[in-house]
Parts: sequence; structure tokens; C-alpha cells
Amino acid sequence: MKKRIVITGMGMVSPLGCGVEAVWERLTAGRSGIKTNTRISVDDLPSKMAGLVPDVSEDSIGLDIDSVVSIKERRKVDLFTVYALAAAEEALQQAGWKAETDEQKARTATVIATGIGGFPTITESKVTLDRRGYRRLSPFVVPVFLANLAAGNVSIRYGFRGPIGTPVTACAAGLQAIGDGMRLLKSGEAEVVLAGGAEACIDRLAIGGFAAARALSTRNEVPEEASRPFDRNRDGFVMSEGAGLVVLETLDSALARGATPLIEVAGYGTSADAYHLTAGPEDGTGAAQAMRSCLSMAESDGGEVDYINAHATSTPVGDKGEIAALRALFGNRIRDVAISSTKSAIGHLLGAAGGVEAIFTAMAIRSGLMPPTLNMHEPDEGAEDLDFVPLKARARQLRAALCNGFGFGGVNAALLFRAFDPRSEGLAG
Repeated sequence: MKKRIVITGMGMVSPLGCGVEAVWERLTAGRSGIKTNTRISVDDLPSKMAGLVPDVSEDSIGLDIDSVVSIKERRKVDLFTVYALAAAEEALQQAGWKAETDEQKARTATVIATGIGGFPTITESKVTLDRRGYRRLSPFVVPVFLANLAAGNVSIRYGFRGPIGTPVTACAAGLQAIGDGMRLLKSGEAEVVLAGGAEACIDRLAIGGFAAARALSTRNEVPEEASRPFDRNRDGFVMSEGAGLVVLETLDSALARGATPLIEVAGYGTSADAYHLTAGPEDGTGAAQAMRSCLSMAESDGGEVDYINAHATSTPVGDKGEIAALRALFGNRIRDVAISSTKSAIGHLLGAAGGVEAIFTAMAIRSGLMPPTLNMHEPDEGAEDLDFVPLKARARQLRAALCNGFGFGGVNAALLFRAFDPRSEGLAG
């Protein structure tokens, strides 16, 4: 269980475009991926914006769906699966991992999370059923919308026959997928794991449901200013979509096959609030427990943590609870730790949030550049002493960083990333 875990490949589909390096450049330049929602009819809904993955026809780094799945195969997969397939291709190419032998295929795991799975397929099929009868339903309806079919389709495409899984733990799902991948590697059940999250539920029912819960921003006039984590003038989160996947493997495995370790994943922790269906406790005890467990796995006292990619979705209860958890964990030192929420630029990707934000956290360490919290003009009352990296990215050499994810049902997750040092433990040369 002492095995060191590293990331050797990363892939991303996001509202800022596709491709880790290109998206990172836009994120740190302060660009927003949140726009007026023109994909579906939202005239009668209070929230009229979303973080939509751009098409290649409208953005040079947008998604070319036809290059991911053929027109013939498109009817067999929901959009969240398409996003997962695209992110998987980028991550596996960067890692240089091709499971060619039977043994390699059996030792490669696929763990891809989602919060809702093929929700638009479900709602559209319900309309077809009611209006035209069951005979007009596609025979692929069920395998298209099932939450585990992103993982299933990826494993089929690449022949990965190792452990397969799909955490469906709301907004903590993407981080839990990576954490599950770490456990598979540490236990020896797998040698390589493709892990992360995918989501594509920009749907009238999903938006209406969150709106009914008064969770969404209605700052429709200027969409790019709607997501405002930690800002006292926020009014809710912005729904988004995309996918973020990473290739995890033990350090020994990566070095043996000549792969380049990009970052070390040193710790993982998860917990339950056992408190409320949709809100965490004001004191953030469950979130703090997850972060504490994460640091414990990494054998860290937290003193090395220089940056935190916060879960902060732009809701008052959630943001304040996370601040309380961070104060409980770090004490007065939290004033010296930079905190930002990349949801300010891309919105909330629900089950895919952890996968995308884990990559952003790794990139912050690798580049020495902390992404900004956009729209941060007036910090919450009682949080004026904290550094939220407002408005502009900032350079800083980072030793380690935390990435948080919390979800409905009281689920909490945290990952600790460290800069990979080839000089440690006699690895140089």
C-alpha cells in the first residue's frame, strides 16, 4: 500500500474547449466558457446560461464529434460517453499506453464517474414513449443512458479488461473515481487505470430541477459573470458539461516502460456528512474529515500545501462550509494558502467536475501558475483575510495542492497532488 502513484496522461473536454494545454492557456488567461444557452429552449426557465462544450465548427479547439464516433455509432452513445471517449484518447496518447498483450489488457482498469449519466436520452425517450409508443423507442435506449456506459464504451474501444467502475456520487464522483483508481493500484489489482468523470446533462428537466431548488444563478444578462465562487454577490451555480480523465499508474510501472510521470497523486480521502440531502453542515466537519484523511494517506501534516482548488460552486451554504472546513484543518496558516475555484470560468460539471479540476490542479503545480477565481470582487463576510487569487492568474512555485469535491447526499472527497521529483528515493539518473 506504500506504492507511489503518478499521472502519466491527461485528457479534457470542457466549456473552454478540448485539449489540456489549450484549455489551460485559456483558463489562466482569465477566459470564461459560460455563455447563453442556445442548445435547448430555456425561454421559460429562470437560468438561461450554461457551460457548453463548443463544436469545432464554432471554435478551433472545440469538439469534432465525428472524429470521436461515426454517424452510425452516434445513435448508440449518449453525449457524456462521447466526451469520455474524446478525453480518453488524449490521455492515453499522452501516456503512451497501448494495452496490446492479454496481460496488459487484464491489468488495465477503467473507472469513469458521472453524476447523472445519459439524462437527456432518458427525458427524450420519455417524450417518444408518451407520444408515439414503445415501438418507436430505439433498442439502444437503455445501454445509451446507463451511467456505467461511458466506462463500458471506453473499455470496449481499447480492450481494457481489468476492473471497471462508475462512481455515481454527485459532484464528488470524478474525484472518487481517481481515488478508486489509486486504491486499485495500491492493492495490486491493476497496473494502469484510466480514471475521471464525464457529464452531459444540459437538459430542460435537469435545469428546471436545480432551478426549483433555487441552486442556479439567474444572472442571465452577462453569463460570463454569473459564476462567482466566494463572492458575496453570488446567486447560485451555472450548469456545465464535459469530461476529464487521467492515466494513473504506479511509479515503478511508469519508469519501467519509459513513461513520463507528470505529477504524483499522494493522497485521497472521502467521507460522509450524515447530515442533509443537499447541504453540508455549516462547520464543514465532513469536508474537513475527507481532507484530513487525504493528508493522512499522503503522510502529510498539510504544511506543504500551497494551493487549493476548491469545490466552491458559487452557492452561499456550500462556499461558506468549505471555508469553515479549511479553517478547521489549517488553522491560521490558511491565510498563507492560495485558494481558487476554477468553476468561476467553466461552471459546475457535476460528476465530471472532479476529473477536470484534478487536471487543473496538476497543471497549476506543473506550470507554477495558479488559476484565478473570476468575478471575485467582494469576498464573503468573514473571509476577507483569505487569498482567493482574484481575477488574474498568479505565478507561484507549488510544492503540493489539494483538490476538493463535495456532493448531494453528503459525500466528500479530496485529493493531494505533489510536484514529481525524480531525485527522490534514488530515482535520478
